[in-house]
Amino acid sequence: MRSVSSASRPRRAPAVRRSYRVPVALGSTIACLSVAAVVYLLWPTWRAQAVGDPDRTPVSVGDTLFNVPTKAFRVKFQRHSGPQERVDLAFMYPSLLPPEKPKRATPEDVEEFHPIDRIFVSIAAHHDALAPETRLRTILPRYLAPSTALVDDGLRVRLFVEGSPYSTEDLITADEPQLAARCTRDRQTPGMCISERRIDGADLTFRFPRQWLTNWRDVATAIDRLTAQLHAVRG
Repeated sequence: MRSVSSASRPRRAPAVRRSYRVPVALGSTIACLSVAAVVYLLWPTWRAQAVGDPDRTPVSVGDTLFNVPTKAFRVKFQRHSGPQERVDLAFMYPSLLPPEKPKRATPEDVEEFHPIDRIFVSIAAHHDALAPETRLRTILPRYLAPSTALVDDGLRVRLFVEGSPYSTEDLITADEPQLAARCTRDRQTPGMCISERRIDGADLTFRFPRQWLTNWRDVATAIDRLTAQLHAVRG
């Protein structure tokens, strides 16, 4: 009986090994097919998705949501979604598109003066500070010179008194479309203007060259457009 038992063991071993190979091979085939299916389903997405940042970055400033064009950020560490205390942006004028990546400056660029071709926007939490509209109505008039406002094409220009905190600036306002800005005067450097808006918990500050006021209606419309675009809540 021992001879029969020992003779039968070698004949059963190949059959046992084959019985294990079948499920292993079947499992490998199923795994390969699954991977191939996933690759096939995801392949169009890989091809279609652009490399880099998305077109817009949602940020919350003063608990107020803004959708910011990613390329508009002026400060690199601000280029992320979520709550922020302040963001600084730039837009080309008059297109209002985010600026392209700046090219490397050459010696000719340094020597030649290039006029500013963009409007700068800062969004900051106001923490219940006095609203720009209230400051325009109640605070700034205290520092205005008593002279009559100069009116040019619907634009009113008032000078601030010497010795006041705004003595190097003029107050410029218009009604249709509405515009209110404090502008420095042209001296060794071109004058710059500041116009402010409040949206819920955040204040928007727009900075642009004073020389643009020769077409002030276009500037006022651009500020309105940027305000609406930045605060537009997208689904």
